[in-house]
Amino acid sequence: MDRTRIDLLSALARDASLERSDYLVRAAEQFQKFLEANASAIQQIGGLTLIDEDPDYLSIAPDLSFRSRSRYLDDATGEWHNETEVVESAAELVELYSPAELYTAFTDAARTAAGLAADAGDDEGEEGEPGDAPASGTGATPADPYAAAADLWAATQDEGPVTGELDAARRLYDLALSYQERSQRSEADLVERFQVAAGRFTAELGELLVVESDEERLVIQVSGTFRAEVEAEDEDDGHDGDATPAGEWLVLTTPEELVGFYDPTDVFGDLADALAEAFPSVAPVVTGDSSVDDHGAGDSAGEDVNRE
Repeated sequence: MDRTRIDLLSALARDASLERSDYLVRAAEQFQKFLEANASAIQQIGGLTLIDEDPDYLSIAPDLSFRSRSRYLDDATGEWHNETEVVESAAELVELYSPAELYTAFTDAARTAAGLAADAGDDEGEEGEPGDAPASGTGATPADPYAAAADLWAATQDEGPVTGELDAARRLYDLALSYQERSQRSEADLVERFQVAAGRFTAELGELLVVESDEERLVIQVSGTFRAEVEAEDEDDGHDGDATPAGEWLVLTTPEELVGFYDPTDVFGDLADALAEAFPSVAPVVTGDSSVDDHGAGDSAGEDVNRE
C-alpha cells in the first residue's frame, strides 16, 4: 500500500481517537456541573431511578453516587449474568452512557416523580390543570420542548428555595431538558469541528463506509462530512420535530441532524474501527479496554443511535 495513504489513514484514526477523548472529558465536566447544581434537590427527593428496562438499570442515590446494572455472557458456561456496580464519578458514567441518554433519563424520572403526564401537551384546552408541565411562555410546541428548555430553567432560578418534593422534581425536570439541549448543541459542534479537521484527509482517501446494516448506513464523504441514512423507528423521528412514519428512511446530513440519532462517541469509534478493519496496519495492537460500550451503546449497529 502507498505509504502516503497509510500516513493519512493513521492521522485520521488518531484524530478520531483524540476527538473522542476530548468529548468524554468535556461531557464529564458538564454532567458533573449538572449534578452539583442539583445536589440539594436530589437529596430532598431521596434519589431517583433513572433507567429500569431489563437488563438495563441505573439509579442515583442522595449522595450522588449511581447504581448501574450490566449484563454479560459467561463464555465458559454460555449463561448470561447480571452485575450491579456503584459508579461514583461523572467521568466513569459518561463512558457507560451517552450524555443525551442521561439527561433524558433525568427528564423522564423527574416527570414520573412529579406525577406529570407522559405528554403534558396533549390536553390543550385544560391549561393550569394540576400535574401539567410548567408553561415556558416562549411559544414552543409540545413536539419540540428543547427550544425553550434553557429559558424554562433560567426562570426557575428566581423562584427561591426549593419548597418540597414536587417543586424539586419540577425544577430538576426543567434543568434536565436544558442540559439535554446544551449537550446536543455541544455534540453538534464537536461533529462539525471534526468534519473540518477530517476534510484534508478524506480529500485524499475518498468516501469511506463507516457503518452499514439493514437499519442504517453511515459514511464519511470526500468533503469530510458525515452522511447517514437511518430507518425511522416511530412517529417522533424526523427533522425539526416533523413526524416520520415508522419504516421510512431519513437522510441525515448536518451535525444537528446526526446527533439527534447518534452519539458522537460511537461515530468516532466506529470510524476508527472501520479504518482499522480496512487498513490493519494503521491501528496499534489493542491490549485491553474494550468495555466502554458494554451497556448497550455498541451492542449492534442498529442500537447505538440516540433516539430522542
